Amino acid sequence: MNAKDGMNYAPKPKPAPVVKPGEFVFSAVGMDHGHIYGMCEGLIGAGGVLKWAYDPDAKKLDNFLSRFPGTKRARDEAEVLSDPEARLVAGAAVTSERCALGIRVMDAGKDYFTDKAPLTTLEQLDAAKAAVKRTGRKYAVYYSERLHVETAVFAGQLIEQGAIGKVVQVIGLGPHRLNAPSRPDWFFKKEKYGGILCDIGSHQVEQILFYTGAKDATVVRSQTANYNNPDYPELDDFGDAMLVTDNGAAGYFRVDWFTPDGLQTWGDGRSFILGTEGFIEQRKYMNIGTNDGPSHLFLANGREETYFNVDGKIGYPYFGKLILDSLNRTENAMTQEHAFKAAELCVKAQMQAVKIT
Repeated sequence: MNAKDGMNYAPKPKPAPVVKPGEFVFSAVGMDHGHIYGMCEGLIGAGGVLKWAYDPDAKKLDNFLSRFPGTKRARDEAEVLSDPEARLVAGAAVTSERCALGIRVMDAGKDYFTDKAPLTTLEQLDAAKAAVKRTGRKYAVYYSERLHVETAVFAGQLIEQGAIGKVVQVIGLGPHRLNAPSRPDWFFKKEKYGGILCDIGSHQVEQILFYTGAKDATVVRSQTANYNNPDYPELDDFGDAMLVTDNGAAGYFRVDWFTPDGLQTWGDGRSFILGTEGFIEQRKYMNIGTNDGPSHLFLANGREETYFNVDGKIGYPYFGKLILDSLNRTENAMTQEHAFKAAELCVKAQMQAVKIT
């Protein structure tokens, strides 16, 4: 996919099958966001077989099927949900509709794998939790800026090995290119997309929880603005927030739609992780001013000062773990508690955000 197009960006597959052909069958419903391609590529790379696809928009479905030849075109959603062979349904519906789709999927006896943000209101969160409890199915979330980025995976491995001691702060920067003419109408309606802190902020909240090893956090301060898009009054083109985790770590993130056209990729995503014995910097998608490509990580601690280029070297273990979790009813890819807590906190950050004028 075009690296300059954030809405349709999907990392190149790095196959690492964890099952034999045909052991794990899944389907796709809802192609409103291009992340559905990365979600399905990840599952296929881990050994999954994509059987059905459906979207009410025939053009979106045609485009999807051209990318995944051999996938069956479903007549409607019910045809997908009624097939007992498919164990999981992946979906990237309009953000505000993701929860309702997930409940239908789980009520049909299948696990659900949704694009981020997985929901837009606390009422939807309560409904999703109730459905998980009622059905025993999974409501998995594609927090791609950690799960589908090799520096992010590697940073987690380094932290687990004690490379920087105890994490005391995580700073996340998530700039994106707006490219407004290419966006669908729902993208500019706050009731539909949830606001910038709920939408792309969900990536950052999840990373703060993960890297600090926290179970919960408090949103200390959050704010949003529309600085430069008066034609889209419901769009937040800037947002930031400060959090404190339940284990005493600090978190800050900034998200925005101000990636300039001259930049080589859709966003110069970075993170800075401070520990008691060192620090990590990730330059996820590019190294500005160079043609070095993605996946740059810098580590400094009491033993070393090291640069790593991990492009093509780490892979994306989340997808294989998700497949095995679905088959074995385990929680090794991501706990349900963690997925829902990140969703809860990004909604709360959006709800309490001060509007900068």
